[in-house]
Amino acid sequence: MKERVPTKKIYVGDVAVGGDAPISVQSMTYSDTHNVYETVAQINRLHFAGADMVRVAVPKIEDALALKAIKEQVSLPLIADIHFNYKLALEAAKWVDCIRFNPGNINDKHKIKEIVKACQERSLPVRIGVNAGSLEEEFENRYGATAKGMVASAEYNIKFLEDLGFTDIKVSLKASDVERTVDAYRMLRPKNNYPFHLGVTEAGTVFHATIKSAIGLGTLLLDGIGDTIRVSITGELEEEIRVAKAILKDSGRIKEGLNIISCPTCGRIEADLVSAVAEVEKRTSHIKTPMDVSVMGCVVNAIGEAKHADVAIAYGKESGLVMRKGEVVARLPEEELVERFVQEVEKFAKQNASEES
Repeated sequence: MKERVPTKKIYVGDVAVGGDAPISVQSMTYSDTHNVYETVAQINRLHFAGADMVRVAVPKIEDALALKAIKEQVSLPLIADIHFNYKLALEAAKWVDCIRFNPGNINDKHKIKEIVKACQERSLPVRIGVNAGSLEEEFENRYGATAKGMVASAEYNIKFLEDLGFTDIKVSLKASDVERTVDAYRMLRPKNNYPFHLGVTEAGTVFHATIKSAIGLGTLLLDGIGDTIRVSITGELEEEIRVAKAILKDSGRIKEGLNIISCPTCGRIEADLVSAVAEVEKRTSHIKTPMDVSVMGCVVNAIGEAKHADVAIAYGKESGLVMRKGEVVARLPEEELVERFVQEVEKFAKQNASEES
């Protein structure tokens, strides 16, 4: 895994993005934003799911006017998503923590200048949100809906904001397929030091969006690219956060919680491994201490994996071992193994948490 590319640090509310800040996770509500009750409820769901910030759509003036009431009731930093009508950004900027505008449908220099002025007055950052499906006509005609076209749009708009003396910028380059998305971010990364918001847009339902995002975002994170991310899933909130955090963890960009190693099911399994792993996941989901744990169902790989795990179960026929750092701490009947395993995991987490503090 490559070192993370150094970027400029900006702030969305009290959340740092870029620099040495942790990679943040965000999502977007799907309610009508002017429905304050439902929008606040969705933002609070995201807060408890572990989101760091949230974006809301602002397609109408009543949505912009509702932002004051929403902001008063939530703790997550709020980002206004603006398309077509720049005047909505001017109203939204009074209440939110960041403005995202799409240069593909707000490309008049005067309008962008007014957005920047409103953000400068309140020290708000701007996300230049380039989408392959809505490029400016100039870049669409020259390059088509390609990674080159996306990068050309981003470079043009970054330069325009810089010429206005504005550098509290983050950038996104989203397409609905993995290849264009990855190519665009890789192409733009060496050309500036602004933080990048990663995402594969319009990714689809849970199954397809998880796969596309894992490939696309995971690839970029392993390249050291990315400062904040969203996994876009149709009609989901908490699942977006869960998948995003899993991608960050499994790409090695955050060290938090259990990395559960369990063998694929096959005819050699000598225990009810499926139920055991499900119970382990459920009973250890609250643990934040990073650790590797192994739950293996037969002798082929069980001991080998257990030697390298912090805590492990090595199942045999009707019984098995609980091991810690390669040392056997208990030999028990099958039905007692998970309980003892969880006890050892809790003990390991407490000991390591106290050592870190």
